[in-house]
Amino acid sequence: MPNHLSSLRSTVHAALFATAIGLTAAEPPPANPLLTESTLPFNYPRFDLIKNEHFLLAYEAGMAEQLTEVAAIAQNQAAPSFENTVVALERAGGVLRRVGAVFGALTSANTNPELQKIQRTLSPKLAAHSDAIRLNPALFARLSTLYTARGTLALDPESKRLLERYYKDFVRSGAQLSEPDKTRLRALNADLATLQTTFTQAVLKERDASSVLFAARTDLAGLTDSEIATAAADAKTAGHEGQFLLKLQNTTGQPSLARLTSHASRQRLMDASLARGSRGGEHDSRATVAAIAKKRAERAVLLGYAHHAAFQLEEQTVGSVERLNQLLAQLAPTAVANARREAADMQKLVDAEQGGFALTAADWDFYSEKVRQARYDFDGAQLRPYYELNRVFLDGVFFAAGKLYGLTFKERKDLPVYEPTVRVFDVFNEDGSPLALFILDPYARSNKNGGAWASAYVGQSTLLNRRPVIANHLNIPLPPAGEPTLLTHDEVNTAFHEFGHALHGMFSNVKYPRFAGTAVPRDFVEYPSQVNEMWATWPEILQNYAKHYKTGAPLPAALLAKVTAAAKFNQGFKTTEYLSATLLDQAWHQISASEVPAADGVLEFEAAALKKYGVDFALVPPRYRTTYFSHTFSGGYSAGYYSYIWSEVLDAASVDWIKQNGGLKRANGDHFRATLLSRGGSEEALTLYKNFTGREPDLKPLLVRRGLDVAP
Repeated sequence: MPNHLSSLRSTVHAALFATAIGLTAAEPPPANPLLTESTLPFNYPRFDLIKNEHFLLAYEAGMAEQLTEVAAIAQNQAAPSFENTVVALERAGGVLRRVGAVFGALTSANTNPELQKIQRTLSPKLAAHSDAIRLNPALFARLSTLYTARGTLALDPESKRLLERYYKDFVRSGAQLSEPDKTRLRALNADLATLQTTFTQAVLKERDASSVLFAARTDLAGLTDSEIATAAADAKTAGHEGQFLLKLQNTTGQPSLARLTSHASRQRLMDASLARGSRGGEHDSRATVAAIAKKRAERAVLLGYAHHAAFQLEEQTVGSVERLNQLLAQLAPTAVANARREAADMQKLVDAEQGGFALTAADWDFYSEKVRQARYDFDGAQLRPYYELNRVFLDGVFFAAGKLYGLTFKERKDLPVYEPTVRVFDVFNEDGSPLALFILDPYARSNKNGGAWASAYVGQSTLLNRRPVIANHLNIPLPPAGEPTLLTHDEVNTAFHEFGHALHGMFSNVKYPRFAGTAVPRDFVEYPSQVNEMWATWPEILQNYAKHYKTGAPLPAALLAKVTAAAKFNQGFKTTEYLSATLLDQAWHQISASEVPAADGVLEFEAAALKKYGVDFALVPPRYRTTYFSHTFSGGYSAGYYSYIWSEVLDAASVDWIKQNGGLKRANGDHFRATLLSRGGSEEALTLYKNFTGREPDLKPLLVRRGLDVAP
């Protein structure tokens, strides 16, 4: 990729930039750090120079550059070759690739009203830009010629796969449609881009607007002093000094529900969470959801598929809609039956208390902890003093990567960050050679999307001479100044999980950017990260990081034994809440456009779908309800939220393989790296899985892990 703008941009577009920002023709435009390669190590982004106003101009320049490059490829008078067509496409769009990586990450992790405005402006433009490339008939004709002759081109396996992927990507994008149908497709894509951005921003604003205000400290009885201090500070910031504000996370369940002793306080928190996006007003997402589902269904039919799920699953490793439906139908009854048994155990505790009441969804986490204490003699709060953030990462996550892969990490303070709590680490191979840069963004913010995710600021590619810059973004509450950051057991698992994605990106060793890192099928991408979760409780790893934040004392062996014994506890609930959301995702995407309800019927559709699939258990609402289900309506998991459970099928079998082959040892890590983590999307995903494990996917290990191997 060149380190300078093309002559076209440096002449014609300089004048356009000047006009766009109100400069006279004689004045040069201000420097835009996104238009040139960063000179920092690994092309690390210049967060110290990048400003909001740079993005729109850089996007416009990047789109113009790529269209010019693509036009040159499509109009090339030379006969199509792999180099002058496919490789040229891989090289094209350098500025757009760079600005897109930074903008996409910041609008998820550190957005603001100006960036959100730019996001709304850009969404339909980027959709139209993609269509201009994928629906270019001359370009597709060149690809078709090469695809037809692929058996005679003497391509290496990765290059042959690249050609096949490009051809299929274009076909799935509508390249073979008639011109009237292409026009309709462009309109649908533009509308969907706008609607999905609208949904994303509404969910973020509604989450903050739904924070629950409590008048008295006693309302928050059960929370730690640190948590209460944070709630007081948040209330003061919101203009309610002397009161207490509990902010919501994106999931239906909220962490505070496990500790709040007041049933009334728990109920208020749960009610606020469940009502998001359906209360009327500017953040109500029901009309947006209905419009997205309808347009996705229309687009699928236009492209020759029965519905959106059929379109999406064609590319996934699960194989087909039918196979997925069979898997979910096999899991759901046992999961719900187990959840009902768990609820009955909790109701007995409630009935034994003075002034007993009927258990609700708001009470599940609180009373499941009581059952856990009674059954295993420990509760989750006992673990938190042993899970201090710095130790979890440095002595846990990084230590495991050292044991398995020989990696070492060194924090550096000289690189700019977009937010003061963000940290950056050099990552080295065992021989001391540099591998990657790792960005850790651990804390929750009001301008940050919910959940946890990994992103690539720079993707690996030997063709482009790129080494990876990979980030993990978490949503751990920031404690008051001077207080330690103590994690829950789930947050520790999440830290290991997300670093599994980071390893996938950092170990990438492919030629073409199209295949870098996590550029694999959606239902395969979670698999390596779920495998990495196993090290969170591996004895040697746990003993190295799980130390009391005050005394340094290790996590007691007796407590660890209780954690291990309780591993299958509450799995009925966890599986049911996940499957409910998964089945909702499929319900919205296995219907025709005519079956999509109007806005005022969205919640009724949701209720009917849960009942149809047998997961309408009020005590266990879906992990995400339709109206704030970002994964499926804006996060790239449409008809794909099942990916986590399917990836866990692969993960559970892989964990069995690792244990059978000696567990935590370099040979296993090196084998995983060589056969799977380094290969990105350069081979078929299931081929990579079988190269690693030597076996076909098997559901049984997952059922055993979740305690679902006993019939309801």
